[in-house]
Formats: sequence, structure tokens, C-alpha cells
Amino acid sequence: MEKKSERKPIIAILTGGGDVPGLNPCIKTLVYRAESEGIKVMGICRGWAGLLEYNPDDPSISNRCIWELNPPEVRTIDRSGGTYLHTSRTNPSAVREKEAPDFLKKQFKKREKVKDFTSHVLKNLEYLKIDAIIPIGGDDTLSFAERLHREGFPVIAIPKTMDNDVFGTDYCIGFSTAVTRSVSFIHALRTSTGSHERIAVIELFGRYCGETSLISAYLAGVDRAIIPEVPFDPKRLAELIMKDKRANPKNYAMIAISEGARMIGSEMFLSGQPDAYGHRRLGGIGEETGAILKELTGEDVLNQRLSYLMRSGTPDSLDLMVAVNYANMAIDLFLKGVFGRLIALSRGIYTDITLSTITAGQKRVDVRELYDVEEYRAKVLHVGGKPMFLY
Repeated sequence: MEKKSERKPIIAILTGGGDVPGLNPCIKTLVYRAESEGIKVMGICRGWAGLLEYNPDDPSISNRCIWELNPPEVRTIDRSGGTYLHTSRTNPSAVREKEAPDFLKKQFKKREKVKDFTSHVLKNLEYLKIDAIIPIGGDDTLSFAERLHREGFPVIAIPKTMDNDVFGTDYCIGFSTAVTRSVSFIHALRTSTGSHERIAVIELFGRYCGETSLISAYLAGVDRAIIPEVPFDPKRLAELIMKDKRANPKNYAMIAISEGARMIGSEMFLSGQPDAYGHRRLGGIGEETGAILKELTGEDVLNQRLSYLMRSGTPDSLDLMVAVNYANMAIDLFLKGVFGRLIALSRGIYTDITLSTITAGQKRVDVRELYDVEEYRAKVLHVGGKPMFLY
């Protein structure tokens, strides 16, 4: 009599939040390593939206939410940026009625504007016979992952964000490429800025953490760097940048400014409605600062938002290495049956930490160690003993 074959363990993977270079190599490595270990992989499409919109009773919709992944299908995806699985900022624990799939709208009570569908997600995971989920994302995506862990579902999380601001890890997939892109574009903009003897104001992504902007400015050698952690005085900035311009034989100067920066006594530049995690869109501080500088100095100002260019295209070698290694570590933990963990780098060493660590604090620039608050520029007091990216 033939022995019954045991069911293959099944893992699900998803990517949420903004796309970054490195996601596809991470997905590919998860799939290849899982296959070699006899593990089946299900890809959840569009982040947590895939599990929210999945309806076992409607295959026409469900097939767009869940894909079975195998090595031949993902063989070449590591050669490009973005995410093969697509992404969203859906938060199943706070779904607005207008954003809920039609088959769930009936669950909203009268005057109920937001509903928690965590139980629906857990039922879908059970129906799909998922043994563990590996979400790849930033603070927002991983906050719902931590909720699933608290509900008792096996989770192994991988940090991803070009802002590099997930608390508990020194490094998130996407950060190195964002810095590399920023430095390259800043140098490229010297051509026009210098040719026209202007002041350039270059706005960079980074949300509430100035690390991406500050490190980019530090490496590109810009004259002044404005970060969210230190509100700035535009009059003081105008004085400083004119001093820089006069001191430059080519008669131009450059400022890098984080999208989350704000002037003294003012708020951040926000627009649009809050997303599912309560965040409004940032951006516009660069243009506003440029306009004020033009008025104060009488100089022509070149304004440039790098925005999505920072997160587009293929990953650099560091992001490629970290993405591959994080994926292998996640499978290692799954094979050991260790869950509720966040894959991390700590002072250059690969490790894993308790997933709940992400809610224990906020990762921000160490202003005392890395920034001159009077001169509005990077100022690294001591490199010795610091991790590679100085944070």
C-alpha cells in the first residue's frame, strides 16, 4: 500500500507601501529557496489589499488576488525594479466603506465609516491553508503584520523602505539605491545650476525621517541640507546659501531639502486626504523654500523634486545583497518554526528581532552626532565606531 504524501507547507508573501529597488530580488530568492526546501509559495497581490479583497466564493476576483509562485515564473524579475506582486497602502484594520470590496460593504453598520476586517483576513489565510506569511514593507505594512502576530498567526517580516526608518533595524531594502540615485541626480543638476549661476533647491523623499536626505547631501557635497528633525529659518538659510554662492568660483550653490522639512513656526507641507494609516501626502516645501529664497536674495532659483526617481529602476549591489540575504534568513526562520520576528541588520550584522520592536519607537536622525543645527549641514563628529550608514 502506497504511503500518503504529506502536504507541502505553504507560505504567503506580499509587498506593501511604496515600491523600491530590491523587492523583486527578495521575492525571487524567497521563491527559489522555498522550492528547494519543499515549500509552496503563494503571492498576495497588491499588499494587504489582496487578502482583504479575496473572496473564496468568487473565483473571478480571487484569481486576481492570489498567485501561486514558482521558479520559472519569477526567474527574471530580479533584473528590474518595482514589485512583481504590485503594492498598495491598504490597512485591513481600518477600511473605509467606499474602499471596501462590494461583498464586504454589507458588513458596515449605519453611520459606520471605518471597519476592522482583520478577522476576514485571518479567515482567508486559514481557507488558503497558509502556514506563515512573509510581508515585505515599511512601518505601515509591518504594523498590520504585527497585528496578525498578536492575533496568533505566524509572521516573519522583512523591512523595506527607502526612508530607512523602520525602528529596530539599521537597514531597510531600498535605502542604498535611493541614496545612490539622489547623489547621481544632484551631481547631474550641477550642470544647469552652474551654467546659469543659480541656487538649486532639490527636494528629496524621506517623510518624517531626514536620513535619506542628509546622507545624500553629505555624500554629494551639497552646500546646505534641511531635514525634518530641525525646523529652519529661511532668512538664515538665505544668508548661508549666498555666502556659499559667492565662495564658489562657478557662482552657484545647492540645497538638499527633505519633503518633511518645515520652517520655524510652520507645519509640514501636507496635501490630500489621510491614507489608511493616517498619513497625508508630503511635498512642496522645496518649491516654497525656493520662492522665498528668490524673494530674499534676488537670485534665480532652480527647483527640482527628485521624488519617484529615487525609487525607480534596478537596485544597486548593496540593496541586491541585502534583499537576497533577508529572504534567505526569512526561510531559515520558517524552517526552524520561529515566528513573530523582523529580519534586521544591527551594526553590520544580520540578525532577527521581535516584530513588536517596530512599535517601540521612531527612527530619526541623531542630530547631535550628525547635523550642525546652526549651519544647516551634515556634520559627522566621529565616524569611528559608527555603522556603515552612520545611523
